[in-house]
Amino acid sequence: MLRRPLGHFAERSLAGFAVVAGTGVGFGILLMLVRFHWEPLYRADHETAAWFNELVSSYDGLVTVLQAVSSLGGRPIMMWLVTIAVVGLLIRRQGRLAFYLIVTGVGALMLDPSLKALVGRLRPVVDIPVASAPGNSFPSGHALGSIVAYGALLLVFLPAMQRRWRRPAIGIFVAVVLAVGVTRVALGVHYVSDVLAGWLLGLAWLGVTAYAFRLWRRERGRPARPLGEGLEPEAGREIAPAPAEEHVLPHPRAAVAEVLTGWVLVFGALYAFGMLVSYYVDGSFVDTLDHRVPEWFAAHRSDLLNDVSYWASKAGDTHAILLVSLVFCPLALAFWRRWRPVLFLALTMFGELTLFLASARAVDRPRPEVPHLDGPLPTASFPSGHIAATMCLWAAIALLVMPRTDRWWRWLTVVAAVVMPLAVAASRMYRGMHHPSDFAGAMLLTIAWIGVLWLVLRPNEELRADDGRRADTGSQEEATDPTSPERTTPQRPAELDQLDDELARAARSD
Repeated sequence: MLRRPLGHFAERSLAGFAVVAGTGVGFGILLMLVRFHWEPLYRADHETAAWFNELVSSYDGLVTVLQAVSSLGGRPIMMWLVTIAVVGLLIRRQGRLAFYLIVTGVGALMLDPSLKALVGRLRPVVDIPVASAPGNSFPSGHALGSIVAYGALLLVFLPAMQRRWRRPAIGIFVAVVLAVGVTRVALGVHYVSDVLAGWLLGLAWLGVTAYAFRLWRRERGRPARPLGEGLEPEAGREIAPAPAEEHVLPHPRAAVAEVLTGWVLVFGALYAFGMLVSYYVDGSFVDTLDHRVPEWFAAHRSDLLNDVSYWASKAGDTHAILLVSLVFCPLALAFWRRWRPVLFLALTMFGELTLFLASARAVDRPRPEVPHLDGPLPTASFPSGHIAATMCLWAAIALLVMPRTDRWWRWLTVVAAVVMPLAVAASRMYRGMHHPSDFAGAMLLTIAWIGVLWLVLRPNEELRADDGRRADTGSQEEATDPTSPERTTPQRPAELDQLDDELARAARSD
């Protein structure tokens, strides 16, 4: 009779093999039915596609929601998640888990286009198209990619979760995968059988790679553990986002109240300054500057400068700012193992966005009276959202990076905090989109809002605590070290020296 742990491992292995084999066989049967145009399946696919199209095509808002949910299974989001996870695991010295994610993700990327080319099934043709997608239809790449990417991430990071959160995490994974598949059918870009095939193939591939990883663990002498505990249960603390951080903020309610109060005060300052420079400085130096600078830029435009200003302006738009934030925050969490710096940057950018939108709506300043190279925009001129976002982002990054390392490259963040806003500001004024005082408004927003968050959140507070602990430890070691100069050569009090002198004089007189 097998020993109990070995018996459990055998049972789990057989069950896993049965699941993988079952999904593989199911995919094979579905593939043959589609390839040979089985009439009942063909009819069910087309009737379902027509029913969803009739339901969805009349509601533009519903189509927008479906497209947003469907994007969760798109390559941009999943590749970003997997790439950031791989880099974070490498930073935490978890090379095996990073290798597992790479192999699993690359395999899914290869399976999708190759099978689509092999089957060659055309996408659905509906009465009122609401979405489009390139390539063939079978299997659904979104369904395949979502179950593989999110499933692999779940298996990797399950050990970092507390036990009470593991089942909800699995439930969220299932809900996201199901939602992505349903939206692909509802948008009319896949048949039901395409989505089912993607799920079956993805589950089979995920099972194969997970089983291979478990065999790898056995070869390295690691014990067999249930898959519900994740791929590498021993790495739970190492892959946890912030294992040593008990509380992100010591007094969260007070911090929320202080941040909201600071937001209101900054908005008030922005509104007052914006109204002043927009409507109450006629004939002043500020008014002259606000007119002359855009006119000078407009008079010196060229094709080359138009292209340069376009790309420099893009460095401050929403997509670029969001991209840098979505890369920096996970890497900062992986390196520093603290949520507070991430919270500082996230609130910096969210507050900047809300302050910009609120003050622009309240002040409602017209843009400069020169040709606008970017065409009409939905927001007003004051303050410049591009400049404010760029300043807030790079200033916050510099404030976080500078005290945490003594490497030379930390000064690159300071250079970026100076050069990037200047480049974006020059490009926005060159393109006729902002006045110089809009630039000043962006500076006011950045300084005031980051100042509020710096005082409330104290994002580098743990560095001071660590320095204090090191200083206390050094003092204690010095006090207990028998080789310390203070212990080997104690100082003689002055009274003892004086007493020796008096005794010597008394002896001579005798």
